[in-house]
Amino acid sequence: MNLFRKKTIQALIHEAGNKGITLKKDLGAFDLTMLGIGAIVGTGIFVVTGVAAAEHAGPALIISFILSGLACIFAALCYAEFASTVPVSGSAYTYSYAVFGEIIAWMLGWVLILEYGLASSAVASGWSGYFQGLLSGFGIHLPKAITSAYNSTEGTFVDVPAIVIMVIITFLLTQGVKKSARFNAIMVIIKLAVVMLFIGVGVWYVKPSNWTPFMPFGFSGVATGAATVFFAYIGFDAVATAAEEVKRPQRDMPIGIIASLLICTILYIVVSAILTGIVPYTDLNVKNPVSFALNYIHQDWVAGFISIGAITGITTVLLVLVYGQSRLFYAISRDGLLPKVFTKVSKKKQTPVVGSWITCALVAFFAGVLPLNKLAELVNIGTLFAFMTVSIGILFLRKNKTVKSGFRVPLVPWIPILAFLFCGYLALQLPALTWISFSVWLVFGLVVYFTYGRKHSTLNQAGEQLKKAS
Repeated sequence: MNLFRKKTIQALIHEAGNKGITLKKDLGAFDLTMLGIGAIVGTGIFVVTGVAAAEHAGPALIISFILSGLACIFAALCYAEFASTVPVSGSAYTYSYAVFGEIIAWMLGWVLILEYGLASSAVASGWSGYFQGLLSGFGIHLPKAITSAYNSTEGTFVDVPAIVIMVIITFLLTQGVKKSARFNAIMVIIKLAVVMLFIGVGVWYVKPSNWTPFMPFGFSGVATGAATVFFAYIGFDAVATAAEEVKRPQRDMPIGIIASLLICTILYIVVSAILTGIVPYTDLNVKNPVSFALNYIHQDWVAGFISIGAITGITTVLLVLVYGQSRLFYAISRDGLLPKVFTKVSKKKQTPVVGSWITCALVAFFAGVLPLNKLAELVNIGTLFAFMTVSIGILFLRKNKTVKSGFRVPLVPWIPILAFLFCGYLALQLPALTWISFSVWLVFGLVVYFTYGRKHSTLNQAGEQLKKAS
């Protein structure tokens, strides 16, 4: 049994065009850029910045964002070439099937399931917290038992708002990809306006003295800060999962991936500079650093808008992550490595409706019932693993020279190697417990593959049929 059997790029594209399971090609470069910004600007800019500055990097948080941004930009160039060459759902999973073979593709798909699943659950929980904060501002308080995941000491049992937002998001996603993209674009414009409002107000209150000492925890603190704020960049790879629904993937996919990442990197650097310039970094260890900074300079009226921006921001992150998760299930299922139920596409909406609702049920369960604060770092390591695999994959793709794509990574092999090294360095900054948990997940994935996926793989089925025919 060949564990490294591959699908050719031509075969992958042909399967995507199968009339029985076609997704609607309805997205352009603007839609993809908005999806990317929708996925990236959210929890990171409104939450992670404060903790990273206070505990790790200090004012040098700017450098932390630059380091993480470089790792992502190098990886994004690699994603852009693959997305242009293989315009098929599944992102890094699908690329690995063509370059490395089935077992590597499955393991990477398994890692991405962890990334999207845990990230979606964590973001849904975060949305619930912000939403309840907004309600409390109007004097509305939900019953304690339904405000958070099970915690016997706190008296909470289930996070109902997190479950409700998951149902709403999934309903929207099943109505058609163009409607989802339009809704996302509106929400992205709102949250970008809020971020620009913070920049426009906050820049006048910056005190350069707050940037001294610039690197209080040394470069090791900056590196740890980079690994921490990497969570703020997670999501741009979800754009690649949309490849099969893009009108002109060779042109639009590279534009969407790279443009969204560059815009967000610039925003992160500017916001972190202003944030640490307004408030001494030692005071930023709070859950809402942007609102806190505005209250600090007595601009409370803007802080209210920030809460609205945070909620819209987190909503779009959730939408793109759940979208990416459903398309990933769709791609893996089409290859036979997961049950075929995930490939069922609505004839009317041309979306994987059944797979979307199964995704909703899984994510809503984890968001509503299980506390996920201990698992957030698993999202980071899973994403870094995917980025490293895609980066090395470009070298194999170029070596085989099977297809000349619309977009080509410049300075090969240096850009892919830099992407691999940057992401590997950030992964090494994560705690040992994260690596142990990640290893357990990989072992579990191997069990699933050898008990189900290997036998039901479409490549295996095709091989069996050839044997019978001969």
